[in-house]
Amino acid sequence: MQETTVRIAAIVPCHNEEITVAKVVGDLKAAVPGITVYVYDNCSSDRTSQRAAEAGAIVRKENVPGKGNVVRRAFADIDADIYVMIDGDDTYEAAHLPEMIDTLISGPYDHVLGVRQDNQETTSYRPGHEAGNRMFNQLTGALFGSEVSDMLSGYRVFSRRFVKSFPAISRRFEIETELTVHTMSLRLPTTEVAVDFRDRPDGSESKLSTFKDGFRILGLISALVRHERPRLFYGTLTVLLAALSLVFGLPVVWEFWQTGLVPRFPTAILAAALMGLAFLLGSVGLTLDGLRRARRETSRLVYLSLPAVSGRPFTQRQAPRQTGPADREFSTSEAEIFADPARMKPNRQVRARFAS
Repeated sequence: MQETTVRIAAIVPCHNEEITVAKVVGDLKAAVPGITVYVYDNCSSDRTSQRAAEAGAIVRKENVPGKGNVVRRAFADIDADIYVMIDGDDTYEAAHLPEMIDTLISGPYDHVLGVRQDNQETTSYRPGHEAGNRMFNQLTGALFGSEVSDMLSGYRVFSRRFVKSFPAISRRFEIETELTVHTMSLRLPTTEVAVDFRDRPDGSESKLSTFKDGFRILGLISALVRHERPRLFYGTLTVLLAALSLVFGLPVVWEFWQTGLVPRFPTAILAAALMGLAFLLGSVGLTLDGLRRARRETSRLVYLSLPAVSGRPFTQRQAPRQTGPADREFSTSEAEIFADPARMKPNRQVRARFAS
């Protein structure tokens, strides 16, 4: 039985990566022969597109700034069985890609996360990034009930059904957080593979801003908690408001119990308003939780409507054998001709041609 060809597409978001993009494309093609590399030029002002095209990549442009916009466009436009996402700054080792693809197929998994391992004498993380990454890992794991080792990694492998069920609402570098939370929310089969992580080469500058992007990620986590876990989000607000209402209201109730008078009307009104708001937010949380459940079931059905990735693991595949005239396999009609001596004799026109 003939093996089904697995289509593998690599998505490389780039913004002013002229120095590194050609090496990234070349390393991907060397690691996985037959892979199709798509370089998305995101508002570059240098020769990123030219370098990528010269290296053999398919170059497309996304004019709206932000890595999240690139990923959303790429996931919508590209049709493949396995998707690879890797940054164009040459900080990830492409040699790990066959192992990640094998892991995805053999699972089968829908998401393989490349966990960065800094094997250099001096750390490749910028000051504050390692601590911030660790904090976000712990916070996200606690909020969504699933552990993750490197949620901000830009090196990932996805199945088709992951990509086509992913909403992609983020605009910038918080896209990695959304990818991680999507995996946790739908409880998709996922695993991790350790990958080497290195410094950018000289002349290449990072586009990350430690504090600015950090606050963006915190904002996205808050929005995703409100969106994906409304009972937790609104329930926490309900408890806080109810507690404040009791703090302000109990002394007023006690005074009324002792004297039959309410001398502090503003405090009584505030306590009543806080308790009313607490009940309102609690009702909103329960309602949104029901809607979230229905939405998640719909997303799950969309996910299940797509087939799981299948095929032979990459390391077990053999390169096509180069055949020549002496060792190529003949078709049935050709074999019949060569087996019949009469049919092998040249006809009269051919003999006349060679005789002349």
